[in-house]
Amino acid sequence: MGESIPDKAVIEKAHKLITPYIHRTPVLTSQFINQLAGAELFFKCENFQKIGAFKARGGLNAILSLSEEQLKNGVTTHSSGNHAQAIAFAAAKVGAKAYIVMPDNSATVKVNAVEGYGAEITFCPNTPEDRQGAVDKIIEAKGAAFVHPFNNYEVIAGQGTAAKELIEDVGVHLDAIIAPVGGGGLLSGTALSAHYFSPGTEVFAGEPEGAADAVLSFKSGNVEKAPYVKTIADGLLTPLGPKNLEIIREYVTDILTVSDDEIIAAMRLMWERMKIVVEPSGAVVLAAVLKNKEVFKEKKVGVIISGGNVDLGKLPF
Repeated sequence: MGESIPDKAVIEKAHKLITPYIHRTPVLTSQFINQLAGAELFFKCENFQKIGAFKARGGLNAILSLSEEQLKNGVTTHSSGNHAQAIAFAAAKVGAKAYIVMPDNSATVKVNAVEGYGAEITFCPNTPEDRQGAVDKIIEAKGAAFVHPFNNYEVIAGQGTAAKELIEDVGVHLDAIIAPVGGGGLLSGTALSAHYFSPGTEVFAGEPEGAADAVLSFKSGNVEKAPYVKTIADGLLTPLGPKNLEIIREYVTDILTVSDDEIIAAMRLMWERMKIVVEPSGAVVLAAVLKNKEVFKEKKVGVIISGGNVDLGKLPF
């Protein structure tokens, strides 16, 4: 497993490795939303990715990078949903057993999907300590290889491939790219790809006010906890990983926070105007652009929609 920050070659290798298994997701635009934002937005639609989220990329890269010896006792991770699905999906592709720890309040749609890929699920209370404790028990009992959801360089390199594709497919120089931030896997990968493949492109993050740890960590240089955790963006609840924070502090320009009302309004806008299913965590980035129009005014902006795994029985509008 990689022990240093992925360089350009590592991200290119990751992209080659996972390409047979993933979708090269489309980049969509909306004139209506461009007018509203006062900027030219290019939406990278990872809601159309395998498993319905970008996390298929990092999960696949991490699993495909393991040796047969490492895979023989299976793989394990903890996740509220999208990374859980990614690891279950990737393990199924290589014929390895997946032991997934999920918080007992995970969305039903995500639990069902993980089970659908043949993974064995262990439920636990939704605290970082309980999650890690449950994984440690599995490692001890089964000898499974642990793939951290974000604090892992293979995962980061895999997540970086979304921005790499966006940069290649847009065909114009992007002034900025914005990605959501939870644990920081997507944001750190995006920041590295922008640095290597599109020098001069600034990277921003969108973060919910109800899980605003990254913005504090970004300023202090230490992994901070959010002052409170209450947001509809269920994919962005975790604090940053140390590996992610190091990359983010080096290569990210700013982290912009948004309220749940702003997230829901942006989500609704994408459903209504673009006709696409976007989960709240994926709408955070558009919410941040619309809230900070002066930052993005008249710029060409890549917007990474992280996923579309929504519980349709619980839509917020």
